[in-house]
Amino acid sequence: MALLRVAVAAVLLTDLAIRSTDLEAHYSNMGVLPLQVLFEHNWNPYEFSLHSSSGLWQVQAVLFGIAAVVAVALLLGYHTRLATAVSWVLLVSLQNRNPLISQGGDDLLRMLLFWGFFLPWGRVYSWDARKRPVPTELTYFSAATVAYVVQIAVVYWCTALLKSGAEWTTEGTALYYALSLDQVLMPGGKLIYPYPELLRFLTFATYYLEKFLPFVLFLPFGVRWWRLLFVGVMFGFHIGISLTLFVGLFFLINLASVLGLLPPVAMDWLERRLVPAAQQLRPHVAARLAPWRARLAGWQRPVSFQISSSMEVSAGMRQLLRSVREGLVVGVLVYVCWWNLDNIVNQRWTMKEPLRWLGYLVRIDQHWGMFAPAVFKDDGWYILDATTTDGRHLDLNRRGQPLTYDKPESVMRLFKNDRWRKYSENYLFVSNAYMRPYYCNYLLRIWREQPGSSPLRHLDVVYMKEISLPNYKTTKPTREVLCGCDAASE
Repeated sequence: MALLRVAVAAVLLTDLAIRSTDLEAHYSNMGVLPLQVLFEHNWNPYEFSLHSSSGLWQVQAVLFGIAAVVAVALLLGYHTRLATAVSWVLLVSLQNRNPLISQGGDDLLRMLLFWGFFLPWGRVYSWDARKRPVPTELTYFSAATVAYVVQIAVVYWCTALLKSGAEWTTEGTALYYALSLDQVLMPGGKLIYPYPELLRFLTFATYYLEKFLPFVLFLPFGVRWWRLLFVGVMFGFHIGISLTLFVGLFFLINLASVLGLLPPVAMDWLERRLVPAAQQLRPHVAARLAPWRARLAGWQRPVSFQISSSMEVSAGMRQLLRSVREGLVVGVLVYVCWWNLDNIVNQRWTMKEPLRWLGYLVRIDQHWGMFAPAVFKDDGWYILDATTTDGRHLDLNRRGQPLTYDKPESVMRLFKNDRWRKYSENYLFVSNAYMRPYYCNYLLRIWREQPGSSPLRHLDVVYMKEISLPNYKTTKPTREVLCGCDAASE
């Protein structure tokens, strides 16, 4: 659980670092989703967001900075439970600010923090642990540990059960179609793409792995070996995904999520190799810090105080509070399982809308439909066709180079990061047509602000649509103008 805490905190910091490069574009009123548009089209009345308190990117920067400091505290295990709660609140707030760039990994990261609040993942390998005696028992069981294990299993069960298309269940062509999507194709995917039989085998392997492997987490015998098998297979599985498909932080979040399943035998092996090395470094670090500690001690004024309290919590009261906590976790776990079953079972067992407010409020809502029920066949690339005042056509998606309709060598490289790729995916949907002018005008403004940029008269956001067909064939790309805007009306 300590490794789980450290990994989750590291992912949080990585996520903040990536998102911080688009403070204005994704989180301010000068970007692609101003607050009034968010509240009109993407807001649920039960949601909350501190990030929606202002449309200034400077305010977003302050909130990002606070989130980073708290994530470091979580990483170090400093006031762990408080750091977990604050990190969860700030993460929910951030995700609610711009749902157009969210993906499945964000749901999992949010849930890891939620369940982590009820776990003692700061009990060892933490700053807090320095003030407490070494635990006499390093195994732990509670409703929260059950919830954590069930949550991991539910992720894979649901994504498998939602994969109901023939590409997954009978044809075995799902991975072929996934690697046909140039927007997510990585170099590793290019290597295996020409081998249809290999892709067919990997498709069925993925489907049955997600469907059946989680059962080993609940076997009552050989627990340590089953857990090692699960963690090892999932590490290989998600590293393989990261080498073949452009999924952003999705694979890192999934790698972090299974670390809490490592059995004692794995931790003993790690301690024998890592802890002695850390202990050898400790005297050298202490020697370097000694002069600074002495200087700080000279600056400090001696202050003595004593706080006494006659308030004591009896053993019976502690047991009552523990029982209330366990009952709360069990209730939430049942709610989460019901939510996940909603898209799988028949209408008779569907969760009614009046019961969904809790999921929206604390963001335990989740959906694991990765490439489900089937893989998209629609593919293509964006062209930002800008017309200059002297009649030339430039492609802003290629840094103002002369316009060409030729397919780029790597479509994936046209995206700054996975957040922009997800935004562009949502940009295509007719239901999201309201968001198109804001992106178009944003592009015009940032182009105009670049030194030496050619003055523009008009911009068309063009999508070159290419549909993937069986047997390594595609349709002829067709030009679709999704949005157009004039520089004068910006």
